[in-house]
Amino acid sequence: MNYDRNELQRVLGLQRAHFLAQGGGDAALRSARVSEMALALLENMDALAETLSADYGARPSVLTKVFDGLSWVHDIEHTLACLPQWMTPREIAGGFVQAKPKGVVGIMGAWNFPLTLTFQPAMLALAAGNRVMLNFPEQHRHTGALLRQIFSSRFDESEVAVFNGDLGTAQAFSALQLDHLFFTGSPEIGELVAQTAGKKLVPVTLELGGKNPAVIAEDADLNLAAQRIASSRLLNGGQICVCPDYVFIPEQKIDLFLQKLQEKFRDICGDFWSNAAVVPIVNDRNVDRILGLVDEAVSAGAQKILPLCADQQQKFADRGSRRIAPTILMDTPETARINREEIFGPVLVLKPYSALSQAIDYINRHPTPLAAYWYGEDGPHFRKFLETTTSGGVTRNDSFIHASLPDAPFGGVGRSGTGAYHGRAGFDTFTHYRTVANGAGEHGVADHFVNGMMLHGNAREQVDQAIAAAIKTFKLY
Repeated sequence: MNYDRNELQRVLGLQRAHFLAQGGGDAALRSARVSEMALALLENMDALAETLSADYGARPSVLTKVFDGLSWVHDIEHTLACLPQWMTPREIAGGFVQAKPKGVVGIMGAWNFPLTLTFQPAMLALAAGNRVMLNFPEQHRHTGALLRQIFSSRFDESEVAVFNGDLGTAQAFSALQLDHLFFTGSPEIGELVAQTAGKKLVPVTLELGGKNPAVIAEDADLNLAAQRIASSRLLNGGQICVCPDYVFIPEQKIDLFLQKLQEKFRDICGDFWSNAAVVPIVNDRNVDRILGLVDEAVSAGAQKILPLCADQQQKFADRGSRRIAPTILMDTPETARINREEIFGPVLVLKPYSALSQAIDYINRHPTPLAAYWYGEDGPHFRKFLETTTSGGVTRNDSFIHASLPDAPFGGVGRSGTGAYHGRAGFDTFTHYRTVANGAGEHGVADHFVNGMMLHGNAREQVDQAIAAAIKTFKLY
């Protein structure tokens, strides 16, 4: 289904009028809206998981229930518990700072975890007192239609409206004169969304992806590293924005790590081509894109290793089921596109290093990633890694934890995104903090200038003395 600009404008006008008439509401009203959105998802999770599996082609219901149904629960529970405190004006000298909702917020979710990545920011926007328009990813049209049905029965469209249109709907959605636009997706599409929104000066939060590195330290547990890296690279078919894309390994340990990594891939996959837990690549276009990245790297000189057992290596990919076998690349030339483009599939690039500075230099010469991983002890080398690299978040000896800690901000930096959400960071994203000052005294600030006070010698002396005092203070630092 496609929604034209007039329909989007109609709902935007309706929500803005409702917001201007009734404001953000008190904590009880906001909490009720957030809870109603959470219940709309959780109470329909069985049907949503089944429909999303059909849209994917195959997706285990337990995966949807965990990552699209439970992953956000603690964060939203924490938000509701803290909401009255966050809403309270903050007293400052001479006035106070007021937490004001922005108005009508647009949410553009992503297809890989479409419920979480569409509705978790929406719940935070509601907590901040806003009205919400949601553009559900066009890749999952049946799930989008079901969600529109669910939410239209529980919310008036003046408060919450779900759209499940095609690419044209998404493009028109990003061009609306919203009060804030929140987008999750690839850096390439994020650029276009930011450009479109920027023409109308709509503030934008971008949650993007990137080339996420994992560094295995000299003191790392190789079994643990291999298990967790293999698991995270295979989860959801590798279609996760915080998946590791490449791994740095000490050169004297790379053969041993490669052996362990292949073993873990085989253990996890079992009979890969018939394993019902394998999530397919989302569509044919992305299958072609991933295979193209691998083929181009191999043509440039990379070594392709297929970890599956010999009796399962009769094919590299099955286009009918959109499955791509777990793949490891070594000796990948720097010029290969796979070193620059996010893989978003079950392919992992291994890179040896002889000194930690080599890994750090490589990471810093490339766009800032959304996530970085360190396998090893919390010692001087790890602290050097933290001090000298930048990423959206860091997890040590595991996968994704930094993206799920309650009330911890989640977001990228530079090429991997702008802004953050989850918990207080999400409330802040969708809130305008307005300073309210109280005038006092016989004369106002402007009065002194208007009345010419600054022309008097005594006043000039006072200003010069204040500047001298400030200079003295800063020299103490």
